[in-house]
Amino acid sequence: MKGLSLRWIRGVVAGMSAATMAAAVCAYDHAPAPPPPEPYRINIPFFPDGLNIPADNPMTVEGIALGRHLFYDGRLSGRTHPDSLMSCATCHRQEHAFECGFHHPVYKNGRPHGLTGQPAPHAMLPLFNLLWNNEGYMWNGRIHESNQQLGAPQYNVPAEPPYHHRNIESFVWMAIVAPHEMDGRIDRTVCAIRNAGLYQPMFRKAFGSDTVNIDRISKAIAQFVRSLVSFDSKFDRFMAGRATLTASELNGLQLFTTETGDCFHCHGSPAVPLWTTNAFMNNAKDIDFNEAGDRYSVTGNPRDKGAYRVPSLRNIAYTAPYMHDGRFATLKETLQFYNSGLQRSPYVHPLMINMNHGGAHLSNQELADLEAFLLTLSDTTFVTSPSFANPRPDDAFFTR
Repeated sequence: MKGLSLRWIRGVVAGMSAATMAAAVCAYDHAPAPPPPEPYRINIPFFPDGLNIPADNPMTVEGIALGRHLFYDGRLSGRTHPDSLMSCATCHRQEHAFECGFHHPVYKNGRPHGLTGQPAPHAMLPLFNLLWNNEGYMWNGRIHESNQQLGAPQYNVPAEPPYHHRNIESFVWMAIVAPHEMDGRIDRTVCAIRNAGLYQPMFRKAFGSDTVNIDRISKAIAQFVRSLVSFDSKFDRFMAGRATLTASELNGLQLFTTETGDCFHCHGSPAVPLWTTNAFMNNAKDIDFNEAGDRYSVTGNPRDKGAYRVPSLRNIAYTAPYMHDGRFATLKETLQFYNSGLQRSPYVHPLMINMNHGGAHLSNQELADLEAFLLTLSDTTFVTSPSFANPRPDDAFFTR
């Protein structure tokens, strides 16, 4: 029987056509197409509409999961040596609302620099609630849908569609090549991620095939960054009827939302809980304007000299140092500036109504109350959420 079985098998194999054999091989080479990725739903009470999600990069559960891994993977720098790893999370730390933080273990006083040691041109902006920003990213708003620039010839990045300057996706390739960040090469980054081993199945689930390229890397990381939503501070719970504020916090709220403290003109009010208007303003902190990265460098409008993005006050307790150049180390220093340190110039925004008086001139108790209110905007859930944390803390390639 064994001989008969063997002859039978040989006969069957010999009778198979080349096409049949090829089909059998291909069946093993190409796995079935994965199911479509699951759409990611965002429904935050009291938050505005108008989400900034590009049509060609809808948010999905699988895309965010992939982006979270890439965000923390030090091989994003295109290198694998332990001394040359750098990821988005190297600087953007969850415990500081995805900002550097004043007490960063590497970057003294919250002043980040690249792998080459070259310092970043400005202080960092945190990464949360960027989904609601339609006014442009960075301190000067240069990254905007209206920006038609492609590539970066100074870094040998070609003028091709993946290398646009329009949205969050743009920051990924920019961070890879910028000397004050990863100082890398895009082809090396793609190669390092492709060779990592764990990613092909994730790319397949997120994008329908296991192809790894810079467009997909950028889109996945952008999806994760858009998922970084902060909405559970003490003040959020107060507005929902689930927490109470102290007398000091309530007085600080009143100061914030009236002309007495004059904070609401730039940072908004409880009606729009982003705690920023996402506008660009000169806030009377200087009289000389020689920096190349202000809003004027984007618009060419002289009124925009010395103007920078109004940052969110949400999570302000975690995001020192403050201002575009990180000049203030503490929240108290910042409040003292607005209280008595404003400087007059022709470029100060008209909504800075206390500029002519040098500041708001609040009492020490009022300043303490205002600070107490601002601290109610801290979202401890956000800065500790496992959903946003390093997915592979025991992996040497992932930022810890």
